[in-house]
Amino acid sequence: MKQVIQSARSGKLAVKDVPAPNPGAGEILVRTRASVISAGTERMVVAFAKKSLAGKAQARPDLVKKVLAKAKTDGLRATYSAVMARLDEPLPLGYSAAGEVVRVGSGLEGIFRPGDHVAMAGAGVANHAEYCIVPRNLAVPVPGGLGLEQAAFATLGAVALHAVRNLDARLGECAAVIGAGLVGQLAAQFLRLSGVRTLVLDYDQARLDLANQLGAKATVNLGEGNAESTAREMTRGLGCDGILIAAATDSAEPFATSAAIARDRARICLVGASGTEFSYAEFMKKELTVVVSRSYGPGRYDTDYEQRGQTYPPGYVRWTETENLAECLRLMAADGPRLEIQPMISHRFAIGKAEDAYAMVLGGGDAHMGVVLNYDGEDAQEMQAITKTARAKSDRCRIGVIGAGQFAGAVLLPQLKKLAGAELATIVANRGASADHAAENFGFAKSSTDAAAVFDDGDIDAVIVATRHDSHAEYVTRALAAGKPVLVEKPLALNQAEIDAIIAARAASGVFFQVGFNRRFAPLSIQAQQWLKAHAGPKFMVFRINAGPVPSDSWIQNRDEGGGRILGEVCHFVDLARYFADASITSVQADTARIDGGAGDDVSASLRFEDGSLATIAYTSLGDAAHPKEWIEIYTGGNVVFIDNFRTLTITENGSAQKNSSSQDKGFAGSLKAFVDGVNGGGPFIDENELIETSMATMAILDSLAAGGRIDLGAKS
Repeated sequence: MKQVIQSARSGKLAVKDVPAPNPGAGEILVRTRASVISAGTERMVVAFAKKSLAGKAQARPDLVKKVLAKAKTDGLRATYSAVMARLDEPLPLGYSAAGEVVRVGSGLEGIFRPGDHVAMAGAGVANHAEYCIVPRNLAVPVPGGLGLEQAAFATLGAVALHAVRNLDARLGECAAVIGAGLVGQLAAQFLRLSGVRTLVLDYDQARLDLANQLGAKATVNLGEGNAESTAREMTRGLGCDGILIAAATDSAEPFATSAAIARDRARICLVGASGTEFSYAEFMKKELTVVVSRSYGPGRYDTDYEQRGQTYPPGYVRWTETENLAECLRLMAADGPRLEIQPMISHRFAIGKAEDAYAMVLGGGDAHMGVVLNYDGEDAQEMQAITKTARAKSDRCRIGVIGAGQFAGAVLLPQLKKLAGAELATIVANRGASADHAAENFGFAKSSTDAAAVFDDGDIDAVIVATRHDSHAEYVTRALAAGKPVLVEKPLALNQAEIDAIIAARAASGVFFQVGFNRRFAPLSIQAQQWLKAHAGPKFMVFRINAGPVPSDSWIQNRDEGGGRILGEVCHFVDLARYFADASITSVQADTARIDGGAGDDVSASLRFEDGSLATIAYTSLGDAAHPKEWIEIYTGGNVVFIDNFRTLTITENGSAQKNSSSQDKGFAGSLKAFVDGVNGGGPFIDENELIETSMATMAILDSLAAGGRIDLGAKS
């Protein structure tokens, strides 16, 4: 399919042919018929991408601070790789579109049907693409008789409508709109439909003429007229009851104008990206209230609402972003006074000519307002993977990778590309743009959005899974059932039922699985373990992990998707303790700090081993990121082994310390090499029983926290 893609690193924009996506549970697949280029918003996105690294840093000092903190703990090389991988991700453009449902994901049967016309919303969702995957709450049915070209404006309408709701202008009042672009024009119409007299201000006379045509009570050209006197005339000297700022400018002039035309205790709503400096005295004397509008309405930026389909009780939240979208469509289709869309459409381009459309919008040439991309004249490509240059069968194992997110792009794929024993066959990602980009960057023969392209391909020898945690067990069992060895990123599974399914699949299969417990493959871990093997006896181990916070609304923290940080991250250190002890884990006991507003990220877990060894894992999100992330201390036979953030290994023995320093290496390359060698050599590098044991012991940490006591794993004590 065709999709407009921009490079976040270079700013280059292009229409690319990428694999079409597939809907998951709670999603629909929509064939796009029309999408709208939002000149103001998308101009900012494109302009940021075009900046140099120094320019990006100047524009986002908050991100620079995070980068510097990461460099202190992980080193410059790892930090640089992570930053470049993030910037290298393809950036889909567009957020306001409409089309036809072609497939319905599970859970939405009966709510949507193939053939339904829908408006869709959201950056990264309602893309400028022939096909889009849309979650339930970001799609709204289009009323009969309303064209999809008009419906494509619904998201922009929701932005304007929510801003008008925040302005809280009432019947008979007078409100001003500063900025007569798309959002300003839509807001002025909503105010008119609400019985509010509207004053529209802009520097562009053609846009002001359009505002007059669409029902504005008065307009002022800010380059010629006097806004303050016009406002006084309209309000009998009182001043405007509310001012909505819809201007896209770095200047703070809109705030100065707002103060001049506002009545005492008026309300100012900011919906455009305007400069925000203002005169304290002017705002204080009139006791003006400023509110910043949250895009489409309640639900926006709430992952549970937008991605997981949860809703709010209408008695408490009447006008969600979904309801705002629906109301915009209703007003577009109304028999009486309506929201007029057609007069705002200035240009139409076929999706294949989208680069010309952006050149016009960004170049400041032709005057434009609503710029629509149409798809009806395009021959939509089949919803399948795009095949790159095929390669002949070789002696190297052919690898299929599922998952092309930030971690895979920054860590796994660069290392995998270097392995002489691997041939990169197919890369699969939910977004076609991501799959296509990874295929080009790392040299995969094919890209797809369907995991079956890996499992059903008889020429693929092995599978690597780097997706979200809730899909790991399913993909492992599918790979094993297909007779393909599989390396899955941690965790192996999120519950006992998934573990049991993997055990059964492994028993029925002639191939092996490996989990991405990479730290046991770190060079310093291997050196430490070799020393420990030569010094028999029980060990007392302490693992301190200064993990840093992850937002509570992250998918990682969601129990059903990520399983939380214990299953998703603490498992690394359970496995590493098992590796160093070289003995079975017999019991687990854990406790967690009680942190107000926390997500249970601060845990102390005690592991007991069959040989009498003990390990304490202290995992916390409460520390400063500038402090080293991982410390490991092992005491045995009067000696001490100390690993500092996988940069140094110090062994203190017989009163003297030997220190070995190196660049940070957490074992990612070693883990991948072990898997590829295992595939080529016909067997696993790690005893799979250890991987199952580690996974079950990590789950036992949660059981211990729930029960408040020690959990016996059933081995000998």
